[in-house]
Amino acid sequence: MQWTNKGGALLLAGALLALSGPFAATTASGVPGAGAPGGSGARSVPRTAAAPADPADGPDPIDFAVVVDQSASLADKDLARETEAAALLSQGEISERSRAAVIGFGSSEKPGQSPVREVCPLVVVDAAGRERLSDCVQELERREAARTGPGTDFPAAIRQAVTRLTEAKAGAGTGAETGTGAETGTGTETGTGTETGAEKKAPTPKVVFLLTDGKLDVKDSPEYGTDPESRQSNGEKRLTEELARARAAGVQIWPLGFGREIDRAALTAMAEGGYRGACSEVPGSVPRMRVVDTSAEIDKALQETFAAARCARIAHGTVGKPPADLTVTIPPIATDGSLTVAKHDPKVQVTYFDPAGRKVPVRGEFDGSSFEVSGQNGPVEALRVKNPLPGAWRVHIEAPEGHRDREVAVRALWQGRLRSTVVLDPASPRAGERVKVEVRMQTRRGVVITDPRQLAGLTAAADLTGEGFDPVAFRLADDGKAPDARAGDARFTGTATVPASATGTLELVTRMEAPGITSDRRPLRTSKAPDAPLVTAALTVDGAAVHPGGTVRGTLDVTNNDSAPRTLRLALADQTPGAELAVAPATVTAPPNGSTRIPFTITLGKGTPYGELGGRVTVVDPADGGRTLRGAFLNVRVEAPPTWWERWWKAVVAGAVVVLVAGALIGARILARRRRRDLTGVTLELRQGERSHDSLTVRRGQSPGGAFAFAVDEPYGGPPTLRRVPGGGSSAAHVLRRNGAGELLLRLRGGGQVPVRLGEPAGIGDHELVVRGGRPAPRSGRSPSWPRRSRRPGPGTGGDTGRGSGPGSGIGPVQDPVGAPTDGTEHF
Repeated sequence: MQWTNKGGALLLAGALLALSGPFAATTASGVPGAGAPGGSGARSVPRTAAAPADPADGPDPIDFAVVVDQSASLADKDLARETEAAALLSQGEISERSRAAVIGFGSSEKPGQSPVREVCPLVVVDAAGRERLSDCVQELERREAARTGPGTDFPAAIRQAVTRLTEAKAGAGTGAETGTGAETGTGTETGTGTETGAEKKAPTPKVVFLLTDGKLDVKDSPEYGTDPESRQSNGEKRLTEELARARAAGVQIWPLGFGREIDRAALTAMAEGGYRGACSEVPGSVPRMRVVDTSAEIDKALQETFAAARCARIAHGTVGKPPADLTVTIPPIATDGSLTVAKHDPKVQVTYFDPAGRKVPVRGEFDGSSFEVSGQNGPVEALRVKNPLPGAWRVHIEAPEGHRDREVAVRALWQGRLRSTVVLDPASPRAGERVKVEVRMQTRRGVVITDPRQLAGLTAAADLTGEGFDPVAFRLADDGKAPDARAGDARFTGTATVPASATGTLELVTRMEAPGITSDRRPLRTSKAPDAPLVTAALTVDGAAVHPGGTVRGTLDVTNNDSAPRTLRLALADQTPGAELAVAPATVTAPPNGSTRIPFTITLGKGTPYGELGGRVTVVDPADGGRTLRGAFLNVRVEAPPTWWERWWKAVVAGAVVVLVAGALIGARILARRRRRDLTGVTLELRQGERSHDSLTVRRGQSPGGAFAFAVDEPYGGPPTLRRVPGGGSSAAHVLRRNGAGELLLRLRGGGQVPVRLGEPAGIGDHELVVRGGRPAPRSGRSPSWPRRSRRPGPGTGGDTGRGSGPGSGIGPVQDPVGAPTDGTEHF
């Protein structure tokens, strides 16, 4: 029975392990299937590999100048915070094609002084440019009274910034852009000869970010007049002139003030006096002034202002003193971003970890993303990331002793530059025909945006241009109203009528704008169909959830009104990178003068990434100049193949339940048997005739396996006593046991077993043993009888039991009721 007890325990433990193992594997990473190299998880999820991006495919560039007040009204700590805020902008810019300048200003009141100090000339914000900006921006903290006066000359500061932003771009070898043509002084750019129509580049936005703690103060500047009153008046007039010049040059002014001495009206006039254009039609992207209470708030406020001006978003992370782990979250819709770390102290060291828990390089490519760090030796550091992995990024900060007293803040500036996938129905419309346009967005990795919350505030429109008519603009919506099929499915739909005067090619460009989101505006080109097309087609693709390597079914319906058969081609466009899609059959033949239905399949490659599958399938008529007859989105979601646990969990759980039930039953039987055999509470009384010599009660735990060993001690000159003998298997002791049926058996030392009934004496040497208490033995059909003492005492001594018939036995054999000797063996 002891082996059976251990076996039950092993069965029980195995069942528990079977149940807990799969669940533990699932939750090891917190998200099933979220494992990645360097992290933990149940399974590794393939990520879409992004092809190396052309710089022109990244965020649109911006030319900006950070203009910083260095007047005498600023305390040193205020100037230091302005300096760090300027560094945050120059280091955090997300486009390597942007240009930046940093200018300090005060006033000119004595010979040798200048109202402006250009600490960082205009430079392209690529890797080398950002390092240069990290060094030169620190010059703002050094105020030299011999070079700059203590006043606040806004007109001179704005004039310097506008001049630098509107001067022609330098040629090759200066770090400026090449191949984009020359800029004029009015803020326009000349495109290259290869850019035509909708692809012609728009002018680069030009923006001035002005930081100040006060108001116009030129009363001691001789260039504005002969006395303080006239100087102030002339200064205000000059400021109006410079703002008009900025407006004409297309330069926006974004003023940021701090402190209690701010002239809010003057800052508002600056914002409204400059250029009122914006990077998009999204509310909040038009220049406006902002005021914060203290200089401690300007870094956060300036980054938010910068994000609004360049149509980006800012994500605020956590703060902490080194050593610490800070976090900031980048959303799935982001395609470009910068993690900025306001260290304050160049001694602070920073390490970056992606949402999968992996340390990322500070330069180079890693898992489809590209990285570039700058400012490691300055008070502000930034990691520029292209195609960032969405989720919570961890920024670990360390610093040596003596450099851990200031809080470090991390933020993420990001932008989602999305690609539009467009389906035009009909694919080649006739003049005067109404067309339906359906658009959905995807990232560079081909990840289709399906969550409408990521597109909150988005406005969508389309422009139809072509030969023989003026451009037609129309709205696209995701509101569930016709022609949109369903609200909130992240598919934007609209209709327009092709003008009757259309004569040839058509071009459709979609425009989508939201806070932090821009679209690529790639044109969709087609041609006007003849008035009575000979071949028409309809495409449907089954909506399905498939695994990598699986197939999706579709149907092509073709009507061929020609007298000859037509061979049509099925093609795939805008595929998700890494999907390796294949359509079969690739070509189909439409019989003449009739309609036919042709099924087809699309097979996914083994390495197809999980998620919504981007792309569309089209049917093309090569005989009609490659005209697209119809197109359809791939309404397919790719899911990970089921794991062993997902396939067999029901069987495993059912088996575990059976094992648990069986184990419980076995355990219950074992416990019941133990309870039946337990001798706890049984009292042994040693008697001789009517005289009681001693008694001994069995306590809990003293009868393992239902056996209690004891001895009878007969001290010289004293009465006999009962004594418990631990380890009940000794042959030198008497043993009282209870079998599985509940019967009491007494095995005398060195002898056999005899049955015992409660309250009835049993012979034990020269004495009698009476057992009392406990549970009574079950009644049986035959009642055993035995003599009260040994009938034939032998010459030996029983040690603690007196004389016996055998050597040390203490009692002779017992006769059963029919006279046959018995050895007392238990039979069951």
